Amino acid sequence: MTDPYSTPGLTPGHLGAPVTEPEGLPPGQPYGYEPPDPRRLRTGAACCLSVFAVLAVAAAVALGGLLLWPKGQPKAADYVGNGTGTVQVSVPRGASLTQIGKSLVKADVVASVKAFTDAAANTPAGTRIQPGTYTLKRKMSAAAALGVLLDPANANALTIPEGWRAAQIYAAVDQKLKLAPGTTAKTAQQKAGDLELPDITGGKIEGFLFPSTYAVTDETTAIDLLKQMVEQAARVHQTEGVDAAAVLNRQSPYGLVTVASLLEGEADNPEDMAKVARVIYNRLAKNMPLQLDSTINYALGRSTLTTTGDDTKLDSPFNTYLHPGLPPTPIANPGQDALRAAAHPADGDWLYFVTVKPGDTRFTDSLEQQQKNVAEFNANQATRSSSPGASGH
Repeated sequence: MTDPYSTPGLTPGHLGAPVTEPEGLPPGQPYGYEPPDPRRLRTGAACCLSVFAVLAVAAAVALGGLLLWPKGQPKAADYVGNGTGTVQVSVPRGASLTQIGKSLVKADVVASVKAFTDAAANTPAGTRIQPGTYTLKRKMSAAAALGVLLDPANANALTIPEGWRAAQIYAAVDQKLKLAPGTTAKTAQQKAGDLELPDITGGKIEGFLFPSTYAVTDETTAIDLLKQMVEQAARVHQTEGVDAAAVLNRQSPYGLVTVASLLEGEADNPEDMAKVARVIYNRLAKNMPLQLDSTINYALGRSTLTTTGDDTKLDSPFNTYLHPGLPPTPIANPGQDALRAAAHPADGDWLYFVTVKPGDTRFTDSLEQQQKNVAEFNANQATRSSSPGASGH
């Protein structure tokens, strides 16, 4: 709204404008009124604001102190001593301290999860608990329980190394569970449907018993352990993106697992695995036979560094000297390194490789150079065979 006192034509003294008040008084104030000193008004207002500011700061400090004042943290519930009786607790692969603590509380080994995790946090090796089944006592102090769990000798577990064949795994399960030799192999055959193998396997188990450490209890059966291995393989394959990697490498998922199994038999470190994978893919692309000794060894149920001329004529679908392409199934159970190498092969145009001596695997795209490398390998083998105490393989 427009101020009437500033409107043109309504200035003081003009017709219709308000009458001018006596000098020194604001318009509309009675006579005898002394207007306040603006400086005093400002000073008073400033004082009020200062008081309010101080009070506000004091209130904030008080509130902060109330909120931040250390409260007495109750000590985590914990038992005292080494406990009584016995109870078995399994620690699966990859379990966190909190998960382990919950298992211990459920079994009444320790009084609280916090007491256990606090004990682990105050111990330098507190996170180095191996998978397995441990025999503990009920109502143990958290520190006492942790001491048992940190000793690998106390872990009742079965460890499957990378690259083992199914036959080796069956024998290890028989031994661990104190079963008659051949029991686990028979179980795997008779109860194949219970293993829930992926459809891509066609019911063939080789390659899908994942190498790892598995807890064993008094109630563990052979089929229990085999199922755990198959389940772990499925988890790792998903984590490593086997299906997508297979497409990128022009393989089926089953083919990629088969390549990974070949790497377990042909290389002994991740770097060489990735290079061998590239050789395999390069030869497959050129429709060249793979000529891998590891596949012949698998067909013959042996492990050796030397393949004879007669071996290369073996009548077997696993003889990759005679038959092009991949063998019909994996020849071992590959671990994570081999799967990663098969999924992500090294870049190169190599077509040949040979391990001349331990730690010295040579790759080339030249047949002539390969023949020289093989000659050096044979010379090294001859030297070892003629040395006192040495034996051929």
